[in-house]
Amino acid sequence: MVTEASENDSTETTSLTKAASNGAADATVAAPAKIAPAAPTAKATGLRGAVIRIERRFGSAALVFLLLAGVFGAVFSVVTPPFWGHDEITQFGRAYQVAHGGFTPEKIPDDRGPAWGGYLPASIDALMTHAFDDYNNNTDEPDPMVADRAAYDRLGAAAVTGEPKKVWFTNTAAYSPVPYLPQAAGLRIAEALDLSVGGTVLAARWAGLLAYLAIVGFAVRILRGHRIQWLALTVAVLPIAVFQAGTVTADTVTNALALLVSAVMVKALFLGQRLTKPETVAALAATVLLPVCKPTYVLLAMLTVLIPAQRFGFGSAEKPAVWQRVLPWLCALIGGVSFALWMRIAAPTGDGMSLMRPQNQWGSVRPGDQLKEILGDPIQFLSTFGDSIARRDQRWFTQYFGELGFAYIDVPAITILASLLAFALSIGIADRFGARGANTLRTTLVGLTILASVAMIYVTLYMSFTPVGYFIIDGVQGRYFVPLTLLALAVILRWMPLRLTDARGRTPSRGPALVIIGATGVALLAAVIKYCTIVWG
Repeated sequence: MVTEASENDSTETTSLTKAASNGAADATVAAPAKIAPAAPTAKATGLRGAVIRIERRFGSAALVFLLLAGVFGAVFSVVTPPFWGHDEITQFGRAYQVAHGGFTPEKIPDDRGPAWGGYLPASIDALMTHAFDDYNNNTDEPDPMVADRAAYDRLGAAAVTGEPKKVWFTNTAAYSPVPYLPQAAGLRIAEALDLSVGGTVLAARWAGLLAYLAIVGFAVRILRGHRIQWLALTVAVLPIAVFQAGTVTADTVTNALALLVSAVMVKALFLGQRLTKPETVAALAATVLLPVCKPTYVLLAMLTVLIPAQRFGFGSAEKPAVWQRVLPWLCALIGGVSFALWMRIAAPTGDGMSLMRPQNQWGSVRPGDQLKEILGDPIQFLSTFGDSIARRDQRWFTQYFGELGFAYIDVPAITILASLLAFALSIGIADRFGARGANTLRTTLVGLTILASVAMIYVTLYMSFTPVGYFIIDGVQGRYFVPLTLLALAVILRWMPLRLTDARGRTPSRGPALVIIGATGVALLAAVIKYCTIVWG
């Protein structure tokens, strides 16, 4: 149910006292404007009253998110053949290792060179091997990509048994256990229920999807009552994000925590609202956990220290105590130290990353040499960066909306157009960030942090995946920019006064919200239809 509760910008409330300066305004917690008591109205009862109460408690966008991401995430989890997600073979291997207590990278014997991985039951390895051969040896159109449906049914119905088989997953062995905890829990539940191989894969996928729904649903709920909730929804249900939520990958939890941090920053910093206690706990937890999910987003997690102490949900809102000011910095310190320690633990795995490349490039990925080149000849690195943009930007653009798994299926044009429509409307109706929001300095710091995070994506892949002397930075994908989207657009909105208005000069809410819901639904449906058509026929 979409309401007009946010018809006027909630950030443009009347202050009880005017701030003496920008600094004072920035430190003040937004207070709701006083309004005259409304005339008594009949209280809604029955089903309609229940729907209204649920909508007010959770927010329209959060409820729509749970519906769209829940339905289409479950659809993707079922229609995507086992291990056809992004690096899902290596992602599943790492999740299985974490589920059985293997938290640190484990070196395994490999004649090709340094390697890290683990061991899986033979029946799971059999399905993995079949899936790997299947998506690497596709038939030409119009034949479906899946060569033998019956093989998946047969291998998926097998019991999880057999002698353990060695599985290579150097690329995911570098990840900490944190982003795999939901999938690891799903795998343990599957073992307790004695599920088949196919059921075990689905259990891991559904556990990740539930984590995405819970974390991101809470993140979108944080922005309830503000029109920018629709922008958060648009980002959260991008087809690539929902597809990943329906498969086994560390990106599921990483994307979710990044959206949570972004939503907290938008509410507390840009809208100037005080967080509730649960929101504060979630913000501080994300500050600690996100840095050990993926190194490229460590700076994003650190941004919570820019939130004024008065806007956290603990302690006094008027005169914050010293501990209120120290707590965010302490959490950021813990997150930063955890990040540094894990990077030290995982550093040796970089020596084995070249095995993901063609055989003639084995041994060509040397992080130490790449770092020397960046520091010794930064002009050459910038030249390579420019060539990468010139040659690959159109791929990154398409991948941002969806290159679905290792079928490498681009989402259809209608999906991209519908998503762009949803973005245009959600940006157009977003709240105006008033005087209580982030000042120029804080906004600039957030913007610079986003740019630095983008740079880290390129530098990380240059060092960990690109051969020495290669003509571009290889391995960059559009999906890596999704976690930065909401906060990047918030920075733009802070300085962009343009908004959509009706004939009376007011920013509409209900009509655009309905169009956004319809557009995101069409985008997801079109992506599912194309995927099923090409993969299954």
